[in-house]
Amino acid sequence: MLFLLFKLGKDRYVLEASRVVEVLPLVDLRKIPQAPRGVAGIFNYHGRPVPAIDLSELALGQPAREHLSTRIILVNYPDEKGQPQPLGLIAEHATEIIRRESAEFVDPGLKLGAAAYLGPVLMDGDGAIQWVYEQRLLPERVRDLLFCEIVEPVP
Repeated sequence: MLFLLFKLGKDRYVLEASRVVEVLPLVDLRKIPQAPRGVAGIFNYHGRPVPAIDLSELALGQPAREHLSTRIILVNYPDEKGQPQPLGLIAEHATEIIRRESAEFVDPGLKLGAAAYLGPVLMDGDGAIQWVYEQRLLPERVRDLLFCEIVEPVP
């Protein structure tokens, strides 16, 4: 399997590459007032506003640093009806693809309810790499906030 490797702080993580729509440069985001922690804002993707989640802020409580290698990883995230919606994931050093077998990843032995998106780990010569299940990133209330249907005001 192919995985997109990225960092949150000093730690390495991967997303399954087949679930990545596109890797984009970090662009200016329009902030969303009173947004939940981790919601960095929205950006324009082919004329459509797309929400972006800062993975570093979500996981570590501090925003991603703006390096040349900091990217927006575009994925399809299931809304409340299971329909795919575009979602940007901001991550540092998101520039490398690795090939590993899924069986090489093992259960880390920790179950963190608030971090249900963290999957098994792979140990290599540089330490641990943890698999991120992007479809589990958002609590239901945040998902519903980001992907709610817009109701037009009645004139």
